[in-house]
Amino acid sequence: MTSSDERPPRLRRRLFWLAAFLVVLFALYSGGWFYLADRLKTEADQASAKLQANGIVAGCASLAVSGYPMSFTVSCDNIAYEDDARKVAASTGSLNAVADITAPLSPVADLRGPLRTMAPGMPPLFIDWDQLQAKVKVSWPLPRSVSLRAEGLSGQTDPQDDTDPMQLFSAGKAAGQLQPIGQDINYIGSFGDLEINADAIGGRALPALDGSGEVTLKNGVALIAAPPKSLRGQSIDIAKLDLSSGTARITVSGPVSVDAEGLVDASLTIKLKDPKAVAAILGGAIPEHKGEIEQGFAGIAMLGKEPSLPLRIVKGKASLGFIPLGKIKPLE
Repeated sequence: MTSSDERPPRLRRRLFWLAAFLVVLFALYSGGWFYLADRLKTEADQASAKLQANGIVAGCASLAVSGYPMSFTVSCDNIAYEDDARKVAASTGSLNAVADITAPLSPVADLRGPLRTMAPGMPPLFIDWDQLQAKVKVSWPLPRSVSLRAEGLSGQTDPQDDTDPMQLFSAGKAAGQLQPIGQDINYIGSFGDLEINADAIGGRALPALDGSGEVTLKNGVALIAAPPKSLRGQSIDIAKLDLSSGTARITVSGPVSVDAEGLVDASLTIKLKDPKAVAAILGGAIPEHKGEIEQGFAGIAMLGKEPSLPLRIVKGKASLGFIPLGKIKPLE
């Protein structure tokens, strides 16, 4: 028998073992998928029971796991949390989170509104949106990043009596991302077409605003693990905070810290674009100081259309360049 006569049986054996390997691999994948689905439901039930034992009602109503075999999808009709002891409550609409087989460690979740909240010291809120999507890049012990993107945001009060709700704000879009960098937490965010209802801020008028920023919370990983009860001892590094409307723009950058006594220290740089337009906005927002604002910004405008000024705060005492601004009360 020649070598050419031996090839077909050898090829068939290879194909057989390849097919057998694929069948075993698929069986292992299927077993793992259904194990994780069952484990998720069990963990959710155990977590809910543990919270309920502590007087907290929380849950994901009608929790379901689907998507086999190409994805892992978790959905529920609504999410609710209620802690009567602390008088805190929150609820949202449906949740649909999907981890695709090609990117199992990067799930994407869509959450439907509205979000209704209640907490001591603030009125009940009703926040809604056209679309809200969250993306997580899973890692250990912390996610590599968590990002949110929303469109058509709006917020209003949610009275518990017969009084009418008050519109608070609306925004065309908003986005944010949290990412650990060493022991710090970095935040990058932006919003567009933000409109704040004048009635919500004492009748003060503000135009539509756009904003963006990047801030690093020092030692943020530890602070997330054990949230502090005070701002004292905390510090941030502002890479950029940018607020604009039309031709007016304010950009702030620099470090800010709060010492053990609650006194603020900061070394900031403030950049202005079109100071006269900025003054007009601030004058409308703070009409009781409109004259002083216009006078001060008239001097700043002499430095050019895009001046840069140092804002220094030392032990709570603030000054803009050589102009003293007063003292900031100690923070709690």
